[in-house]
Amino acid sequence: MAAGLGFIEFNTGDVLTAAQANGYLASQVVMVFADAAARTSAITSPQEGMISYLKDTNATQYYSGSAWVSIGGSTSPLTTKGDLYTYSTTDARLGVGTNGQVLTADSTAATGLKWATAAGGGGKILQVVDATTTTQTTIASTSYTDTTITATITPTLSTSKILVIVSAPIWLSSSTTNTGYANARLVRGATTLDTHTALYMENTGNSAYSDIMRYNLSYVDSPATTSSTTYKMQSAMNSTANSRQVQWQFNSEKSSIILMEIGA
Repeated sequence: MAAGLGFIEFNTGDVLTAAQANGYLASQVVMVFADAAARTSAITSPQEGMISYLKDTNATQYYSGSAWVSIGGSTSPLTTKGDLYTYSTTDARLGVGTNGQVLTADSTAATGLKWATAAGGGGKILQVVDATTTTQTTIASTSYTDTTITATITPTLSTSKILVIVSAPIWLSSSTTNTGYANARLVRGATTLDTHTALYMENTGNSAYSDIMRYNLSYVDSPATTSSTTYKMQSAMNSTANSRQVQWQFNSEKSSIILMEIGA
């Protein structure tokens, strides 16, 4: 097929030659074909600048001089929710960052962009989770047992710290003279963070004895994760002699646990 001849303005009565019809008209229109095979069969010698439309793929293409190229660019490189369409030496995908990150210019990155932790977030409270329970929980064992005081948080940054604040009414009792105490343990998942005595009693008399107090705890943790993370309180007696036991949420009073994410 002849190469396109560019633009001409015909006058009324002009009689076109075959070369003019081919060069000014046929070679310079959008030619419609069923598919690429039909186009190849019809146009054995495509010329640079020709434009065609393929019905099977709804693609409009131009001939570059060596190949048919889709108008509108190549197939999108995006594959995942949050991806960005960027460019290096070709169209490129920049995968979404992690929660809390911001898009940052970086000339050393292939696309000139990267995801990075936002600056200036140190010491700021990023989120707060508050949970309560009124379930009275009696523990009369030397094995650590859940107190039903628990809360779950999903940190937005892996560098964040989590401030844990617990407040709970607890009651300690014994059937006769003894010295006893209840231990408390803060755990994150299956990891023990802190163990200490929650309530201590010393009875020098001859009768049953009990004591009640409001237990308070504050602890700063560095979980180094952006996954869902559960914190909970557990408790155990130092001994089960003389019917020693501890009750958390005594008399169904409310206990609370607060988780605060603090930016690093």
